[in-house]
Amino acid sequence: MNEYMMNHGGNSHSPRKASTIEVIGEGSAAAPADQAIVVLGAVTEGTDLRPIQAENANIMTAVIGSLLRLGIPRDKLQTQEYRIDTMYDFVDGKQIFRGYQVTNLIQVTVDQVDQTGTVVDTAVGSGANHVSSIRLTTARPDIYEHQALSLAVRDAAQRALTIANTLGVMAANVPLEVQQLPLPGGPVPMFKAAAFAGSAVTPIEPGGLTVNASVRAVYAILPGSH
Repeated sequence: MNEYMMNHGGNSHSPRKASTIEVIGEGSAAAPADQAIVVLGAVTEGTDLRPIQAENANIMTAVIGSLLRLGIPRDKLQTQEYRIDTMYDFVDGKQIFRGYQVTNLIQVTVDQVDQTGTVVDTAVGSGANHVSSIRLTTARPDIYEHQALSLAVRDAAQRALTIANTLGVMAANVPLEVQQLPLPGGPVPMFKAAAFAGSAVTPIEPGGLTVNASVRAVYAILPGSH
């Protein structure tokens, strides 16, 4: 989004006494996808709660054990969700009990992206029947967030200069105000995840990550340059 706003003085209600140029600056930085966050687990169903709870627990014990043997550190495994739902069917407007559903999901942080497919396959081979998400990210997002933010500030300065030159005025080099604008979500991943029949390992093909930043900056128009 490219925006600018020029504000003139003279309005007693405005906190800015000088004319100003307000711009939105944007920046983005490319980051390596060096970490994967996988959410997977077991979903079991049945009419008797305790047996399906036990079945679910046995599956997850096997899944966690297989991931530990694969070399995933225990502190990289974290319970994401544990839920018991009562299921009903609706027949002729009547609610009929169908059974229970137990959901147990864990989050697995994979520090070697090329191991992601093996992690998924190992978990599924141990009984996991639900893969909720695979998200590629970077282990050091702050580095690339700062890069993107710096580029956004430079972009804002360039936009203010362009506007000032076009209007035949001069803008101050240092802005009166700079505000980082919130952006939805984190790094935007570019990757493919697919399972192919007969494939030895589920292929996860990481692309790159794009980290975005946006700022609002207000520059004063220098007196005498109007």
